[in-house]
Amino acid sequence: MKKILAILFVLMLVVSCSKKESEGTEKPVEKIKLTVFHAGSLAKPFRDVKTAFEKINPNVEVLLEAAGSRACARKITDQKREADVMASADESVIRTLLFPEYADYCLNFVTNEMVIMYSDKSNRADEINPENWYEILLKDNVEYGHSEPDKDPCGYRTILVWQLAEKFYQEANLFAELKEGCPQKNVRPKEVDLLAMLDAGEIDYLFIYRSVAEQHHSKFITLPPEVNLGTFTLRDYYSSATIELTGKKPGEKITKKGAPMVYGITVPLNAPSKEWGTKFVKFVLSPEGNQIMRKNGHPLITPTETLEYDKLPDNLKNLAKPI
Repeated sequence: MKKILAILFVLMLVVSCSKKESEGTEKPVEKIKLTVFHAGSLAKPFRDVKTAFEKINPNVEVLLEAAGSRACARKITDQKREADVMASADESVIRTLLFPEYADYCLNFVTNEMVIMYSDKSNRADEINPENWYEILLKDNVEYGHSEPDKDPCGYRTILVWQLAEKFYQEANLFAELKEGCPQKNVRPKEVDLLAMLDAGEIDYLFIYRSVAEQHHSKFITLPPEVNLGTFTLRDYYSSATIELTGKKPGEKITKKGAPMVYGITVPLNAPSKEWGTKFVKFVLSPEGNQIMRKNGHPLITPTETLEYDKLPDNLKNLAKPI
């Protein structure tokens, strides 16, 4: 009897150890990966959105990938990469480069305006103001920069701002002088790439979005409404400025007209998880998402607008209005 009891005790120990080993080696549940391509100027607000979204969806890991908006679109169209969400600093990037093969709707959700950012180390920082900024930039030993127009909306918006400045200030050849005064070494793929150059004193001034300047608590010069691309009632005035950009196909060119700044967001047609991509977009458009965007210097378009209302997923239709 004692032998039987001993054998049973040993068997119980073996079973218990096996169970513990099994529990100890149990694989953790793999999280859903949600890939978001977004404009560089959305880096800070979308990091905040990621934190809030993951808090209420602990089974999801949001993978943020920042680049110039046009570069983001090229990742989808040219590199054939998949993303669950694409957010652009210019809604027209989605409509001209992704429609109709890679997206069929775009939600216009926030706005912005152009400013000139600088630091205490900037040459002539004690002289520049909203009236004389272009005179200061054209002085000797003053360096200024902007992002690459064919990769980033902030870049082509800078060129449009220079054209509008010539018209507004009635300064002949101002556009050509500003363009000539900005060497290629001061032109980088996206606007946030130039922040390090500004901090290091490699450039003195940077054409950038107001939201980015505010997020970095930096000094900046505001521009007149007729120049800053931030006023919707000046749409016709802005359209007098134009720039040629690369189109969908190699060698193709498209003409971009000046327009009030409107950011766009969509779920690409080839998204690995359209369901979770749509949930992320819905969160961005929710009161909590709106609060995050507002806190980061992005005025809201309320309610969100779209030209493709009939294409919207049902759970987004109540958050948007057709235009």
